[in-house]
Amino acid sequence: MRSQFEEELKALNIKLLKMGSMVQNIIEVSVQSLAKQDLDRARSVFELDDDIDALELEIEHQCMSLIARQQPIAKDLRTIGTILKIITDLERMGDHAVNIAKVTLEIGEDKLIKPLIDIPKMARLTEDMVNKSLDAFMHEDIDLAKELDQDDDQVDDLYEAIYLELIEMMLENPEIIKQATQLLFIGRYLERTADHATNIGERIVYMVTGERLKIN
Repeated sequence: MRSQFEEELKALNIKLLKMGSMVQNIIEVSVQSLAKQDLDRARSVFELDDDIDALELEIEHQCMSLIARQQPIAKDLRTIGTILKIITDLERMGDHAVNIAKVTLEIGEDKLIKPLIDIPKMARLTEDMVNKSLDAFMHEDIDLAKELDQDDDQVDDLYEAIYLELIEMMLENPEIIKQATQLLFIGRYLERTADHATNIGERIVYMVTGERLKIN
């Protein structure tokens, strides 16, 4: 029975890594579609999100089935509970990517009011955070999980820089208020994505130690 449990858990871990990779991809695609104003690419984000949602449901079903059949306790139960929490955070990251795509479609082919520098940086950082959080999960590395706090600070700093720059631009030129506000929303969606990655880090610490710790 123990061997069967471990095999099923390993299969869940593989699907979790796949979902994480899909989330990293959807973040990249959504921001690239904005930077290149590629509206067809922006529309593809909706299908990518559907795939993420379907995989979330599949993993959730398998987790619940595993709990019902194996009745895990202690660390095993915390591990499955952590997987359920992680897929929720990953699914919400996908939703934020969809929101970015929606804003990209709203902007359409209108000329961007500024070169996009910090927003792509934020996207790369959040993608790295997703990768780091899943790496920490797979290796049960609480030190790596705690590093997500510093990564999140970098994302927050970039968001603040974007916010201040766009507010200043709006004050100088009210005609750009609409698009500046749209870009602010995109920055906010990426900032929230990073927050979800820190949530995963907190769950990993709990999974390994049984202790609740706020790392954000």
